[in-house]
Amino acid sequence: MKALALGAVLIGAVQALSAQDIVTYETDQSFDDVTFGLESAILDRGLVIDHVSHVGEMLERTRADVGSRVVLFDRADVYSFCSATLSRKVMETDPMNIAFCPYGIFVAKVADRPGRVIVGHQSFPKGAMQEVQDLLSTIALETIGQ
Repeated sequence: MKALALGAVLIGAVQALSAQDIVTYETDQSFDDVTFGLESAILDRGLVIDHVSHVGEMLERTRADVGSRVVLFDRADVYSFCSATLSRKVMETDPMNIAFCPYGIFVAKVADRPGRVIVGHQSFPKGAMQEVQDLLSTIALETIGQ
C-alpha cells in the first residue's frame, strides 16, 4: 500500500513539471561559446561541475531505435553541479530540498530554431529554493553576456 502511495506521489511530481516551470534565455551565440561561458560561470564561483549529460547526442543516437524520425536538437547538454554552502542552507530549512540537488543548467540548440541557443533551468518553489533559482538565473544570464 505504501509503495502504491509513493508511486502516485512520484507520478504527480513528474507530471507537475512542465514548460511553465522552466526558466529560459535565448542567444544567437554559438553553442560552443555558450557552453564555454557556462562552464566558466560555474567554475568562477568555485563550484564543481559534477557531470555533463549529452542529452542531444543520446536522443539522436537512439532516435531510430525508438521509432522516431524527429530530430529534436542539433546539440543539447545539461550541466549538473552543486554548492555545498547553498545546498546546506536550503536543506537546513527543509531537508526535503534534497530533491533539487544537484542543480542543472541546460544548453540546447533546438533543431527547429536555427541560429538560436537556449540556456535554462527549472523553476523552484517559493521560499528557501528561490536563492538557488537566483543563482542559476544569474549564471545563465552571465553565460550569454547579460
